[in-house]
This record gives sequence, C-alpha cells and structure tokens, in this order.
Amino acid sequence: MAGHWLECSPRGEAAETWTDDRGGVMLGISKSIRNGRTSWEWSRIDRTPEGIAFLASPQGQQPTAFKAVAIAKGKAVFENLDHDFPQRVIYIRKGDNLTGRIEGIAEGKQRAAEWHYRLSPLNATCPADPLLDKPLH
Repeated sequence: MAGHWLECSPRGEAAETWTDDRGGVMLGISKSIRNGRTSWEWSRIDRTPEGIAFLASPQGQQPTAFKAVAIAKGKAVFENLDHDFPQRVIYIRKGDNLTGRIEGIAEGKQRAAEWHYRLSPLNATCPADPLLDKPLH
C-alpha cells in the first residue's frame, strides 16, 4: 500500500499517500478536492493493545481506531462497529490499482463510498479541471 495513489474522476480528485511499514507503523495522508472544496485526513496503521488497527483523524480530529479483522496479501479490512460512520474500512490492492472503501450504517441505511486509485508519482495531480480549482456558484 506504500506509495502515492491518485483517483481522477468526474467527482473530483482524491489522493492518498502512504509510507512503508518500517518501524512497525504506516503513516498516511489523504486529500480530496470536489467542487472547489478540500477535505483531508491523517491516518496510520499501527499496533495497539487490541492488535493491528487503522486509525483515522479526518480534518485533524481525534483519531478513531478500526481494528484489523482480516489481513491477507493485497487486502485489509478494519472494523469499529461502535463508530457512527463508517464502521468498516477496506483496502484492496491489485498491482498498480488500490481500491479504498468505507461502509456501514448511517441514518438507518446501509451506505458505502469507494475510491479507485492508481499508483502515481509523488505529488502527481489530475489533469487540469476548472471544477477542482473553483467552487460552483
């Protein structure tokens, strides 16, 4: 999962950058730009007293831990059934492609969001798109 991952879609641009796991921890940062708005998240995959976990800090909030429930070559699934949304974080890598998925119950309904990244040079960006740089009015 280490590397710079980029998704360019009609929804906008999304990127995740992950370090390798040397030292027993992976550090990540994600950034999405949609309709001129930017959101970001610090993440890490680390050992906790409960085992390996994905810890997410959207917009710099306190981290939320998702315990690893399945780790195999090319796939990792993390869960926190007590969290509002998402309750599950899934990564699947196939060669130079990485799918990130969040899922769970929100407002009484099953919901999910998915990102389809491609391994890219560090700090690569999507082709110029005026929607990425200007808000809609």
